[in-house]
Amino acid sequence: MSQQPGTRTASSTESSRSGAERAAETLAEDSRLNILAQPLLGADSIKALANLLLTGQRHADSTPHCVVWSWDWPQSVSFHPAASRTAARMARIERVLAASREGTSIDPQARVLCDDGQGAVALLLALEPSVSDNAAATAPHDDATLAAAGKRLAELLQLQQLHESVARLEQGEQLQRALYAIADMAGSELDMPDMLRGLHRIVADLMYAENFYIALHDPLRDTLRFLYFVDSVDDEVLSPDEEIPLQRLERGLTWYLIHDGKPLMGTTEQLRRQVSGPLQLHGADSVDWLGVPMLRDGRVQGVVVVQSYLPGVRFSAADRALLAFVAEHILTALERKHVQEQLEEQVLLRTHELADANVGLREQITERERGERLQAVLYRIAALAGSDESSERFYRHVHAVVGELLNAENFYIALLAEDGASLQFPYWVDAHDPPPAPRPLKKGLTEYVMRSGKPQLVDPARASELMAAGEIDYGVAIHDSPTRCWLGAPLIGNDAVLGVVAIQSYTDAVSYGEPDAELLTFVSYQIASSLQRRQSAAALKQLNAELERRVQERTAELREQIAVRERIESQLLHQVMHDALTALPNRIYLRDRIERAMASLRRDGRQQFALLYIDIDRFKVVNDSLGHLAGDVVLQEVSRRLASCVREPDVVARLAGDEFAIMIEHAEIPETAIKVARRILQSMEQPILVAGQPLQAGVSIGIAVGEARYQNADEPLRDADTALYRAKSAGRNRFVMYDESLNQAAMNVFALEQDLRRALVNDEFMPYFQPLVRLQDAAVIGYEALLRWRHPQRGVLAPGDFLQVAEDSGLIEPIDWRMFRLSMECAGKLVRDGGYITINVSPRLFRNDDLDQRLLQLIRDTGFDPAKLRVEVTEGTLLGDAVAAAAVLQRLRDAGIETALDDFGTGYSSLGQVHLFPLKMIKIDRSFISPLGGSHSPRSAAVIGAILALSNSLDIEVIAEGIETEAQRDALVAMGCAYGQGYLFGRPHPAADWVKARD
Repeated sequence: MSQQPGTRTASSTESSRSGAERAAETLAEDSRLNILAQPLLGADSIKALANLLLTGQRHADSTPHCVVWSWDWPQSVSFHPAASRTAARMARIERVLAASREGTSIDPQARVLCDDGQGAVALLLALEPSVSDNAAATAPHDDATLAAAGKRLAELLQLQQLHESVARLEQGEQLQRALYAIADMAGSELDMPDMLRGLHRIVADLMYAENFYIALHDPLRDTLRFLYFVDSVDDEVLSPDEEIPLQRLERGLTWYLIHDGKPLMGTTEQLRRQVSGPLQLHGADSVDWLGVPMLRDGRVQGVVVVQSYLPGVRFSAADRALLAFVAEHILTALERKHVQEQLEEQVLLRTHELADANVGLREQITERERGERLQAVLYRIAALAGSDESSERFYRHVHAVVGELLNAENFYIALLAEDGASLQFPYWVDAHDPPPAPRPLKKGLTEYVMRSGKPQLVDPARASELMAAGEIDYGVAIHDSPTRCWLGAPLIGNDAVLGVVAIQSYTDAVSYGEPDAELLTFVSYQIASSLQRRQSAAALKQLNAELERRVQERTAELREQIAVRERIESQLLHQVMHDALTALPNRIYLRDRIERAMASLRRDGRQQFALLYIDIDRFKVVNDSLGHLAGDVVLQEVSRRLASCVREPDVVARLAGDEFAIMIEHAEIPETAIKVARRILQSMEQPILVAGQPLQAGVSIGIAVGEARYQNADEPLRDADTALYRAKSAGRNRFVMYDESLNQAAMNVFALEQDLRRALVNDEFMPYFQPLVRLQDAAVIGYEALLRWRHPQRGVLAPGDFLQVAEDSGLIEPIDWRMFRLSMECAGKLVRDGGYITINVSPRLFRNDDLDQRLLQLIRDTGFDPAKLRVEVTEGTLLGDAVAAAAVLQRLRDAGIETALDDFGTGYSSLGQVHLFPLKMIKIDRSFISPLGGSHSPRSAAVIGAILALSNSLDIEVIAEGIETEAQRDALVAMGCAYGQGYLFGRPHPAADWVKARD
């Protein structure tokens, strides 16, 4: 006898149940209620509900049951568990349903959960019959739960019925669209192969048709043409124009389709039983085969066949009926296309006849137009001789004019040099050979024309005759080159041959004749005349230029002699007070000016001055990476730009190294000093060209205003230097005014350094992880470990709040090593199923020769897989000591640890230096990603495209950093970027959060 969930009996068994068992029973009841309350989810929910009915039993001794359901009874019947399906149980279910529909119950061990009379049926059936037929099996649930489950199953089955109806409607609609598409292709302009490929795609949309062919039967010749044949196993190539005697395929499946005129479907053994005689296989044996004849007025016109070589892919009776129906429309399309092709052939034949009739008339018109063009060409060449344009432009115009008369695609002009012993080629346009260099005279075609003084038309046969006669050498004979026809005419001057104008053809489709030689000869006379006139004008111009040059040289010599003494005198004074590299005043000069300005301020408080202390940001990286010569170029350009930002009598001085100073007097202070600082920052926005490469250099500026309290020149320099340090700490490329708060800021930096030391002792640092994803589907491929500080008062701090102080104090090294250990310990579960983590390595660590040994020892201590670890380095790291860094990274690669180049594009390295290091990955800096989708997108896209092209050629992965919008992701995917990272895919979180979200 069943009992309601939650009630208690006086039995000793019930009373001995533990609290854990009663809690589990309550939890199961809550799960049942949740399943019953969920929205409609389809076939998966049916199975989930069935599983819940069987697993959520109230009693451990409940009789085993199974759940049976169908949305199209008696078709599509499902059992859960599936192994419980037997023929006896199917018969039992039919009896139970029949009795239930008559209002009676014949089987107390079976419970009809739902039966809507429209095919939706569900039952709960005991698997083991009771001892007595009248004894009901112990049901796994009470009646209320079963009633609710039945109602829920009825809803889900009715939903499945709707899905099946929609599927049938969609199949009908798909067939209708296929027939329309076949009809459209028959009337389209597609040629036969394209139409057949289109028919293949249409059939493939209706059924499995990877292996597909169409064949047409000619009853008069008893032959077969395979118009279309695609097979993944049978590699025989069948031409659509080849007529194959049907006898070659005798007793084959295609042969039976033609002779019997009936569809065939099934495996080889099934097909043997369907054909009217013995079966002879031709070609590869398939797992399943389906073919239908194409009939017209009861006669077989051809066949359409699909076949499968995959064990899991079979054809059904519905596929057979569908293919037979589609075959009729395919035959109609083929017939219409055949008629269309015949009509097009007739139209083409008539068009050719009309074209031939028109040729004679065109030849007459062409001859007249040719004479008119010749006259116009001669006038134009004569006009060119008096123009002032360059020789190159003159020759190009001559070429264009000749091209209007003759085919001059390959054209050159050769001129005899002044020494009379060599040839020069001032103009050469040729599709086969590059422009030749000047060469000595030899027995070539050009020289032969000059010797003969007549135009020469040469083909391979004529070249052989000239070679036999000794007029030309074998090495220049055109029968040994791709030239098919060569035509040259001499350029005859007043008393000698100046050179040759020649044209040639490399194809039999273009040839020259005597009329062409006559035309070129007329043109050559005019060209020679124009050349002589231009040469005379050029010679006169050269003589005048030479005379003027000599006058200028003598005048310059006299001026130089006068200026030498003045330069020597001023140079001595300048060297004492100025910097030799930049020619700016030096520290000595500046101190003198400061002392005088302080004296003026003490005499008159209105005579204020300001001092700007300027330092080039990251100048050491430039020296270390590009060399001191490049550093000198940067210093010189910076000094020039600084000088352009001030006016007289302001002073720009170089103090030492990359340090400069500007002293401003007789102006509104501090307003003018601020304007000058902004002007300096703006002037540094333009890149500096170093060795032909653009280099972005920034400056930091500290400003101190002159005060009466200063006793010597060192004090304002000290205060300006303090403000400069604050500008660098604030991010560089900015200016800061000195005030007393800067002293307090220095004290704050000291306090932060002490907090960092305590944080190391108290183990307050921890790693956060941000996912690296594949952009195409957002699948996680790895994580980047990011440093965080759990400050006891300020909460979790990002590196931007303390990293600079850590690097300046040297604490970054122990922080990094602690971060490495924690990252490996936390990331084990993150990369358990694949992927990797990346850790950021500070440039300071590369100063130690044992970086790789220490990191490998740490990996052994933590048990982390080295193949799942990648180190991220910055461009500055690689450019410090490139050889040592490359050696360390190579040893890490040999141990299985790959390297990623972080923030690529923000440092001083170039694309061409990437191949020098063993890199696995490049991470494009977010500064190039953020403009994508905006007004500056084309520039960023160009840089990203260059990085992607380089990385692909070097087989280096590329990850785009800072992706925050879908537009940015889509732009990167379009450019071929495979991986990315950013807030769009996830913010940094502890490893436990990612593991919990994944599981």
